[in-house]
Amino acid sequence: MLTQTTSRVLEPSDLDAALAVLDRDPVANAFVAARVQIAGLDPWRLGGEMWGWYEDGILTSMCYAGANLVPICATPRAVRAFADRARRAGRRCSSIVGPAEPTAALWQLLEPQWGPAREVRSRQPLLVTERMPDTVAPDPYVRRVRKDELETIMPACVAMFTEEVGVSPLAGDGGLLYQARVAELVGSGRSFARFDADGNVMFKAEIGAATDRACQIQGVWVAPEHRGKGVAAPGMAAVLRYALADVAPVVSLYVNDFNAPARRTYDKVGFREVGAFMSVLF
Repeated sequence: MLTQTTSRVLEPSDLDAALAVLDRDPVANAFVAARVQIAGLDPWRLGGEMWGWYEDGILTSMCYAGANLVPICATPRAVRAFADRARRAGRRCSSIVGPAEPTAALWQLLEPQWGPAREVRSRQPLLVTERMPDTVAPDPYVRRVRKDELETIMPACVAMFTEEVGVSPLAGDGGLLYQARVAELVGSGRSFARFDADGNVMFKAEIGAATDRACQIQGVWVAPEHRGKGVAAPGMAAVLRYALADVAPVVSLYVNDFNAPARRTYDKVGFREVGAFMSVLF
């Protein structure tokens, strides 16, 4: 047994302890928890390492180090240990993302070596709801995207990602990884859209991370020609209905604090703020 404060790469045999840490905040940890529940802690299957921080022999904090660097229930001492490990390994991630306070502390320690970032979004409100809205009826035309509609939904997904992140997901590998992820969400019934009479996407969103405790809506997008016409709130209500009925009892998302139209939409649908995330984009 570890009897001191120390950090190490977790192994498959640490799964139960890791799940216990993730379960302490099922909403904030939904993204990583969903991956761990499917893949375990084997780095090849997980798509990255899971670093653990031990206090008096007990696993108390973790950090997922894959395409994203994600602190999990990270105390100040754990953050320092994770920053040391990240500095030694060198930057391999495209972003640091997680609860605002530990993510800010992690970035402060890493910025001298890893900076400058392409963009820092220091406050992204984390929103949740457990119920359908009283005042917004779900859009009856929003439905699951079919597998044969992948080519139709893909341009909308690329447009959303480029608008949101500031770079195209088609850069680098030509979009193979991104297309595989979109296909996975469509195939698992977690991609939703409303199409117009010509078959073009008017509104779309996905249920990304999903556990039996909580799920996270992502990729919300309204076609530019339909913005400001009241499409988003009923569309979100429809996705929320699917999420609550089929996926998890708590639905969450996080939003850029400067995105006033999105924040108004989520308020209308009944989401409330329970915390904040931070993202550092490279």
